[in-house]
Amino acid sequence: MSDRLRSTETGRNRYLYYGQTLILEDTLSKIDKRNLTVVSEFVLLGLGHSWNVQVLFLMIFSMLYLIIVSGNIVIMILIITDPHLHCPMYFLLANLCFVDMWLSSVTTPKMIADFLREKKTISFGGCMCQILFMHFVGGGEMVLLVAMAYDHYVAICKPLHYPTIMSLHKCFGLVVTSWTIGFVHAVSQMVVIVQLPFCGPREIDSFFCDIPLVIKLACIVSYNLGILMNADSGVPAMTSFVLLLISYTYILLTVHQSSKAGVSKALSTCTAHIIVVVLFFGPCIFIYVWPLSITWVDKFLAVFYSVITPLLNPAIYALRNKEIKNAV
Repeated sequence: MSDRLRSTETGRNRYLYYGQTLILEDTLSKIDKRNLTVVSEFVLLGLGHSWNVQVLFLMIFSMLYLIIVSGNIVIMILIITDPHLHCPMYFLLANLCFVDMWLSSVTTPKMIADFLREKKTISFGGCMCQILFMHFVGGGEMVLLVAMAYDHYVAICKPLHYPTIMSLHKCFGLVVTSWTIGFVHAVSQMVVIVQLPFCGPREIDSFFCDIPLVIKLACIVSYNLGILMNADSGVPAMTSFVLLLISYTYILLTVHQSSKAGVSKALSTCTAHIIVVVLFFGPCIFIYVWPLSITWVDKFLAVFYSVITPLLNPAIYALRNKEIKNAV
């Protein structure tokens, strides 16, 4: 511990450096310095405290998670086994189903298990893993949705060049790029989070660990750090969202110039993807770009982001896609 603590004075205040983090000595004196580097677990407050409410949530979320896993697996199997679905659009859709299933699996099983426990805790390592995989998968899905919008743009605006532009090699490259960007984004967050000292309350008022909530528990002035970390998540989210808006706007303008009747056709083709985009980016924007800091709203957005969106994606694509219906 002594190797990591250094002191400095600024005016009347004396500070201690913990690694690269500056901590006010008065704050550090209120805690046991020996425990500053050791955080064994966090306490998750979950979605409710009443036993009857938790039993109800247990049944609801267990059923929803079963539908999420089975629905996305069915679509992936259909795309793999049906030769009519062996095209770039459905290759990207199969990857989206896999990502959605993984996104929900990062938090939902733990949440379901906690409904049966009086004390809902998560280890420090488990908390860091949740943050890592949530941002890894979430960041990858943002880029994947942009890739799907690019596929729609080429199919509608440049149909004659579609087989050449959207080759199997290009699709594979887009998927690899989405995973790479998601990984870099997640690691950039973790490099900062794992170095934070935790010395105060360890209660997280949610059902899983997320960066804004964990930062509040660090024994440092976290306002500027919170802004920085939210920007790290918000900038990729807003960049992807703007690219999606530009893509679909250009699609509609291009089709409108060539045929007035083509607008409805383009909307019919892209409606499912537009709905998925809104469902995914809406909660992301209000969590990271424009946080409301209202507990029940934050919990609702977290549930929507991690459970409802992965649930609705396969339903939306299955109900609005003739090829998927025929395959079923």
